[in-house]
Amino acid sequence: MNRLRARGLSLGYGDRLVVDGLDLEVPHGAFTAIVGPNACGKSTLLRSLVRLQPARAGAVELDERPVTAWKGKEVARELGFLPQTTLSPEGIRVEALVRRGRYAHQSMLGAWNPSDEVAVDDAMASAGVADLADRLLSELSGGQRQRVWIAMVLAQETPYLLLDEPTTFLDIAHQYDLLRLLRGLVEDGRTVVTVLHDLNQASRFADHVVAMREGRIIARGTPAEVVTAEVVEEVFGMEAVIVPDPVTGTPMVVPAH
Repeated sequence: MNRLRARGLSLGYGDRLVVDGLDLEVPHGAFTAIVGPNACGKSTLLRSLVRLQPARAGAVELDERPVTAWKGKEVARELGFLPQTTLSPEGIRVEALVRRGRYAHQSMLGAWNPSDEVAVDDAMASAGVADLADRLLSELSGGQRQRVWIAMVLAQETPYLLLDEPTTFLDIAHQYDLLRLLRGLVEDGRTVVTVLHDLNQASRFADHVVAMREGRIIARGTPAEVVTAEVVEEVFGMEAVIVPDPVTGTPMVVPAH
């Protein structure tokens, strides 16, 4: 069952068409990585899936309904989204920001209940920011702030998590911690869609890889089907040798020059 999909989707900015007539089925209960060079439409596509980027043609559907037909809180209970660039509210502390992830679950009276508290505590622990709860967001490093934003999305407790370059600002250890966390969420039944720049990370952690270039999907499928020398050259213009990852056996890209 694929609950989230795009049909004949065209997207753009001003006079510039970024995505043209794209079809995409997001595999339910899987980890999908969207890869491709800069400015190929990856982030624009991801924003359209959470109805932040209006379609010029075609539609995004959730449970066979246009996502634009869903109410705001309905969408927020289904689709958690971490954009590439976040705007930090002035003077806010870590726990207060993470608590905002519970907005979609609040009643009209805004009552806070024990399940909200548990969700926030679990999210901060999972993202490794529990010890920062009382710190001002503005005092943190870029990597720490990124993990706080990730905690806020986790606190939303949505079946779908869509993250645009979530490893940005994270050192390599925290990058792999995050990807292992996302992999664990998938194994617990969630659906994860990420934009990633590192093909080797995509190969290691994703079930499904979508390779884009110039607003089109060039290849889609398992890492073994997509991460090939031919696709890497077509998508990135780089000659590469594909070898098995010595730890996981998944495809690993080694530049040929």
